[in-house]
Amino acid sequence: MAENTRIEWCDATFNPWIGCTKVSPGCDHCYAERSTPSRTLRVPWGPGAPRRRTSAANWHHPHRWNRHAIDHGIRYRVFCASLADWLDNEVPVEWLADLLNLVRITPNLDWLLLSKRIGNWETRLRAVLTYILSDDAVSYRADLLSWLEGWLGGGRPPSNVWLGATVVNQAEAERDIPKLLDTPAALHWLSMEPLLGPVDLTAIKRTVAPGFFGDALHWYHRGCCHEQDGIEYPAIDWIIVGGESGPRARPMHPDWARALRDQCHAADVPFLFKQWGEWAPDRDGAETCGNCGQTKFDTINAHGECGACGSDRWQRADTPLDTPCRIGKRRAGRLLDGREHHAFPIPPSGGAS
Repeated sequence: MAENTRIEWCDATFNPWIGCTKVSPGCDHCYAERSTPSRTLRVPWGPGAPRRRTSAANWHHPHRWNRHAIDHGIRYRVFCASLADWLDNEVPVEWLADLLNLVRITPNLDWLLLSKRIGNWETRLRAVLTYILSDDAVSYRADLLSWLEGWLGGGRPPSNVWLGATVVNQAEAERDIPKLLDTPAALHWLSMEPLLGPVDLTAIKRTVAPGFFGDALHWYHRGCCHEQDGIEYPAIDWIIVGGESGPRARPMHPDWARALRDQCHAADVPFLFKQWGEWAPDRDGAETCGNCGQTKFDTINAHGECGACGSDRWQRADTPLDTPCRIGKRRAGRLLDGREHHAFPIPPSGGAS
């Protein structure tokens, strides 16, 4: 669930449970809610609805991937909870304890822990800490206790955890990116899918020490505190951008994606353009109907005629049109201005702490 994923930015997905509650505009047309596993297992969605833990056989997959990684000297990027949210506060705490222990004992997997609830991180991990301290029957109690205390203390974040937040517009970026960067992690990343508006990451300013200033993407030093030179402060290490798919998909304007690409380039941050989704720019030189002027992508029918007036005469527009047109996910592809952007960050060395 699933080993051979089609998600462009990971090697495998692992769902410890299924089910969630919508908390963001990005959740409005949630693919996970309408996914085959959710429908087949009849998993209810929403506040108060019980989450569905996946099978023991499914929980065994990461162990097998970890062994394969050891045998072949490779690392898998594992996206955790594509059909849920690992920081969902309606998930039983003992399930989260089991998940964190699984992450701990599979140090050769890079776990991509993505959440729309990054502000829940400390509360949920402390709940796990309380649980394992109160239950002597937890077999992994001592080992997980040490692992959690290291992470919560900020000194030893696990090096096989890539901690991510989903943000889809400027308001979410300003609210959640500071929370993400305040959370200790070996690597911080953003999933900006579905991107629903322009986002300026350089507008998110942060000051954490005298003379040290920065934004969401990079830091710089100004002043005479030379003894602090060389100190590294957290910034976003990787950004994924994509448009929405599905029957009610909302369009992503090309300029929104371009702006994020350019911000990443200026800050030397890896940028991955995942997909256009259902909508994409009119790439064919903006052909229009020679009779009524409608754009070809908007109106062409199965017979090659303009669906608005029936004309079969097409002409090139005077200037290319950048207006998103609904052409379907497969046809839209993932090229941004004719180029594939498929960059990844350099993973932290070693395994879990």
